[in-house]
Amino acid sequence: MDSTGQLFVLSGPSGVGKSSLREQVLQMVPELEYSISHSTRSPRHGEMDGKDYHFVSPETFLAMKEAGGFVEWAQVHGNYYGTSREQLDEHLYKHRDVLLEIDVQGARQVKGHYPKACFIFVLPPDRETLEKRLLERGTEPGADVETRLENASRELLEASWYDYLVINDDLEEAVEALAAIILSARCRREAILPRVQNLFQPH
Repeated sequence: MDSTGQLFVLSGPSGVGKSSLREQVLQMVPELEYSISHSTRSPRHGEMDGKDYHFVSPETFLAMKEAGGFVEWAQVHGNYYGTSREQLDEHLYKHRDVLLEIDVQGARQVKGHYPKACFIFVLPPDRETLEKRLLERGTEPGADVETRLENASRELLEASWYDYLVINDDLEEAVEALAAIILSARCRREAILPRVQNLFQPH
């Protein structure tokens, strides 16, 4: 599916710091929209509906899914997550670049619909750091931490097909790397040429 805006897909295991990266790069990079996903999980402390996620009931989510309303969806840690097809296309067709933060299952689905999207995977510096961050976050019971660590091992195996890998050891450096990827993609030939076709027209 062709579109006028560019789509950037950000993935990585729980606890790797995707949300912090996303929040800071959105402040740093101009004219970059965030696509807010739908989720059936309960809001964490400080999260707001319509800002972090569109929090909906399982019944509402499944009804949207059956109606073809999601470009991607997945069940992760017992909850449903999905990206609204209408919301995403609305951004892209208005010449807006979009940052989408989703898990690896959803990213594979998005790649089928938007093969020209830029896929970025966030890595921890090591497994010990990832476990420490999950424990320090304190938003999941101990059993959930173990489940997320098991899922992280499977997700890390998917990193090899992504276009770019960012190691989040130092947050500031990781943010700069992510911003550089986005700015570099905006300068690719296929992104620039449609905007300057008049330069190549005979006088």
